[in-house]
Amino acid sequence: MINISRRLPLIGAALGLAAFAFLGPAHAQEEEFVLRFNHVLGPSEPFHEGFLKWAERVEERTGGGLTIEVFHSAQLGVEEDIIEQIRQGANIGQNTDAARLGNYVPGIAVVNGPYFVETMEEAFALADSPTMIEWQQELAEQHGLKVVCFDWVQGLRHFFTNREVHTPADLEGLRIRTPPAPIWQESIRALGASPVAMNFGDVYPGLQQQAIDGAELVYPNITAGNLYEVLDYAIETGHILLVNFQVVSSEWFNGLPEDYQTALVEECRRAGQETSEIVQQAVDQAEAEVREQGMTVIEDVDLEAFRQAGQAAYEVLGLVDAKNQVQEEIGK
Repeated sequence: MINISRRLPLIGAALGLAAFAFLGPAHAQEEEFVLRFNHVLGPSEPFHEGFLKWAERVEERTGGGLTIEVFHSAQLGVEEDIIEQIRQGANIGQNTDAARLGNYVPGIAVVNGPYFVETMEEAFALADSPTMIEWQQELAEQHGLKVVCFDWVQGLRHFFTNREVHTPADLEGLRIRTPPAPIWQESIRALGASPVAMNFGDVYPGLQQQAIDGAELVYPNITAGNLYEVLDYAIETGHILLVNFQVVSSEWFNGLPEDYQTALVEECRRAGQETSEIVQQAVDQAEAEVREQGMTVIEDVDLEAFRQAGQAAYEVLGLVDAKNQVQEEIGK
């Protein structure tokens, strides 16, 4: 005969464990996570609206369990400082570029090199590049930076100056603002100008005070920042197709439930690709606006001369092999 009295405690314990196992994940899902996301662009730029859309979709998909608070105009601080906070595990995200990430994994900086990719199709193909995947793993595992996605293409960068330019030689002696990262500096130097590291928010006063002679930016930056008030020429060199990376803390990301991680990544990619299409329309509108505001747009530039000159940046930084490897993987 089975002794039921002896079995009851065991049965009760087993049921208790089963109930705990059943309720455990549900309780874990009830925890709320917040990502404070920072970017340097103004609230009128398409990227800001795209980030809000990303946030809305993630919150909806996670039932409010993961929310993204978007801060424009570098409200949380300077980009380089934010990235260091992210590396320490803070629940902060940053819209950044491969140039700055190249400070940690040098090879990935090629994405911001001269004429590296020139179309959105080439930019989106980078996600499947084995070399790009390896670099992202290194960023996450060794430097605490998790790349959520990099499907945010901000358009072609051109030179905006107060001097007419047609060839790399015409840039000689001009002090051109660039972000503070080696690939930016060497790219602008290779193309003929003298690079000046400066935060985006300082460009307008820098031009006013003649601390710089120009900047290399995308058209919507010019209209959003009213930079046509202090610039005369738009030089359509298209020397960099700016691919933006959304990064968060690896430690923070790994602490999210798996379905939250999936939602964050998938909605980042979807919003990024949609926004990239919108940006292209905004570029056309911004170009028309700078013309209306009195800037002279110079289209007859010697693009072949600029392409050849730009290769020196890869050589100086020892990135020729990395550039060739990734371009081969994406079929460029």
